[in-house]
Amino acid sequence: MPRAGFEWDERKRVLKLQTHGIDIRDAIGLFDHPHLSVESVRNDEVRKASLGKMDRCVIALVWTDRAGIIRMISARAARRNARQADTAPIAA
Repeated sequence: MPRAGFEWDERKRVLKLQTHGIDIRDAIGLFDHPHLSVESVRNDEVRKASLGKMDRCVIALVWTDRAGIIRMISARAARRNARQADTAPIAA
């Protein structure tokens, strides 16, 4: 059951969990801690890619805001270059 204010495609959640080893349900915790986000547009939809720490691991989370509901799209371990370049402010 999604936490209030969050939603995702359950079939894709299971697929991404098998592929990347990170559960979107757990990645919601990223919003409770300092993180960095950048916006991009894909298929006429504004999406955000956020980097933050989760259980001593830096994750990359892709999401969008749909009428005040955060739609979780993907979560995975951040690539090394993203971890090195963008996490200095997060570590503080």
